[in-house]
Amino acid sequence: MDLQNSILDRIGAGEPYLDKVVAVQERAEAAGLLVVLVRVAFRQGHPEISPNNKTFSAAALRSDMVIGDPGVEPHARLMRGNGEVVVTKKRISAFAGSDLEVVLRSREVTHLVIAGISTSGVVLSTVRDAADRDYELTVLEDLCLDADEEVHRVLTTKVFVRQADVIVAADWLP
Repeated sequence: MDLQNSILDRIGAGEPYLDKVVAVQERAEAAGLLVVLVRVAFRQGHPEISPNNKTFSAAALRSDMVIGDPGVEPHARLMRGNGEVVVTKKRISAFAGSDLEVVLRSREVTHLVIAGISTSGVVLSTVRDAADRDYELTVLEDLCLDADEEVHRVLTTKVFVRQADVIVAADWLP
């Protein structure tokens, strides 16, 4: 989730990280699983963003994160042309303002495997939201990145384990 060009650049996620993500994506595709790439993006003029929203109001002022801008696109290495679905969200959780749940229901998905940037943002919000929607959850800890390593550690070792299995990517579909 949020493995889009501008966020990958901002967090400094390089090729070794993308290599691991692509390897997991390949395993999912080989197993016949749906791959969903979640991004955050807004319409021109940002009508979805309230000035009260601390997280996104700065994007509206900068006029960035607009659909069509290269920065909001998933990284090219993830757009493999193997049936991945791109979902556009409007808030932190992958479910907020997106059609993610419709996509999942239409494929009868009951188990989500979650990774993304950042652990304290999209991953935390989506884990909580998905758990409340009764999805079975697995978090790939080493494919979640956060600017604060301590926050990442606390979330993956103390918080997520209450609602999800937390494992490393190499242990998922080995």
